[in-house]
Amino acid sequence: MRHGKKINHLGRKTAHRKSMLANMACSLIEHKRINTTVAKAKALKQFIEPMITKSKTDTTPNRRLVMSRLRQKDAVAELFRDVAAKIGDRPGGYTRIIKLGNRLGDNADMAMIELVDYNEIYNADKAVKKTTRRSRRGGRAIGFAVALAFDWPSYYGQLHQLQPGCDCGSYRGATDRHIALHRLRLHTPTWGVQS
Repeated sequence: MRHGKKINHLGRKTAHRKSMLANMACSLIEHKRINTTVAKAKALKQFIEPMITKSKTDTTPNRRLVMSRLRQKDAVAELFRDVAAKIGDRPGGYTRIIKLGNRLGDNADMAMIELVDYNEIYNADKAVKKTTRRSRRGGRAIGFAVALAFDWPSYYGQLHQLQPGCDCGSYRGATDRHIALHRLRLHTPTWGVQS
C-alpha cells in the first residue's frame, strides 16, 4: 500500500533528486520550455510553482529562499526580473505539461513542460477573461422572476387563453408558467386578454 507517499523519488536519492530538479528548473527559467519524461515534468511542476509564486513579491527573504533551492544566481535574477513581471497577474498554474508520446530508446513517456505565459502561439486565440466572479446567492430566484416577468404572452402565445379575464382565484386549465406567475405575484390580468 502506498499510503502517504506524496513524493515521487524518481529512482534517485535525496541529494541527487534535489540537484536534478534545481538544474531542470534553471533550464526551464532560461529556455521557457524543456522536454523531459512525464514523471520528471510532474515533479518539476511541484518544485518550481511555489518559487514562481515567491518571485511575485521581490523581497530579500524570498530571493534567499529561492536561491537556496535553485543554486544559480543568474536563474534567480531572471526569475525575479523577467518571469515575475510576465506572470504577475496569474493566480497559480504557471506551467503546462504537454505529452509528446514515447521515447524511441526505452519507450518512456515524454512530455514538454513550459511556462504558460511565454507561449504566444497557444495564447493568441484566447480572449482576455474577466477577473470578477459571480455569486450564486440569490441570483437564481431573481433571474427566474425576471424571466417570468418578461412579456411571455407575446413570445409564448396568449397566456390567458385558457382563462380569459382570469379572476386569479382558480388554476383550472392554467399553464405552468401562469401558475408560477401567480405564485411570484407577477400576474397582470390584462396580459393576453382578447378583446
